[in-house]
Amino acid sequence: MKTRIKICGLTRASDLQEAVDAGADALGLVFYPPSPRYVDLATAASLASRVPPLVTIVGLFVNADPAQVRATLAAVPIHLLQMHGDEDEAYCRQFDRPYVKAARVRAGMDLLQYAAGFPSAQALLLDAFVEGYGGGGKVFDWSLVPPTLGKPLILSGGLDAGNVGDAVRRLKPAAVDVSSGVEADQGIKDAKKIRAFVKAVRAADQRGE
Repeated sequence: MKTRIKICGLTRASDLQEAVDAGADALGLVFYPPSPRYVDLATAASLASRVPPLVTIVGLFVNADPAQVRATLAAVPIHLLQMHGDEDEAYCRQFDRPYVKAARVRAGMDLLQYAAGFPSAQALLLDAFVEGYGGGGKVFDWSLVPPTLGKPLILSGGLDAGNVGDAVRRLKPAAVDVSSGVEADQGIKDAKKIRAFVKAVRAADQRGE
C-alpha cells in the first residue's frame, strides 16, 4: 500500500515545484499568522495556481475565526482542511469541506476517545505535544499510538529522511506529514531533503509489501 506524502509549510514557488517533482501527494499551506511558515491569501493563491491536477492542496488552520476560514476558501482552491488547534467537531464540519483533525500526543492521552470525538474527520493527524501549536520538529513516543484508531492515521512530528522509513514500517500510516524535516531554514525547503524523504518513504513501502 502506498503511503501518501504531505509536504507542509510551503512558502515559495520553487519549493512547491520541488515537492511536486519529488512526488508529493499533498502540499500544505499554513494560515496561522504566528507561524514562520504563514502565507497570506495572495501568496497562497499564487502557490495554489502552480499545483498540478490530482495533487491535494491542504489548508492548515489553528483556532481560526470561521470568517477567516471562509475568506481563505473563497480565495484559494483548498481541497482539504487541517484543523490543528482546539477545534471541536461542530466547528470542523461547518465549512462543507473534507478535513483532518490534529491531535497533539502526550502520555496519558486517550487517542481512541479523541478520534471518536471527530466522526466526520477524514483522518486523524498525530503530532508531538509542545507548548503552542505545531510539533516543533519533535518526535513523540510512537508506542502511544493504538493498533487502530478507527480513522486513517496521518503521522507527523519530527519526521525526516532518517526516521520516516522506520515510522512507515512500524505504524503503517495512511500518510506522513513533514515540514521542518525537509527545511534549510524555517519556511525554506531543501530540495535534497525533500527528495531523500520521499525516497525513504517509497523504499519503506516496497519493503513492507
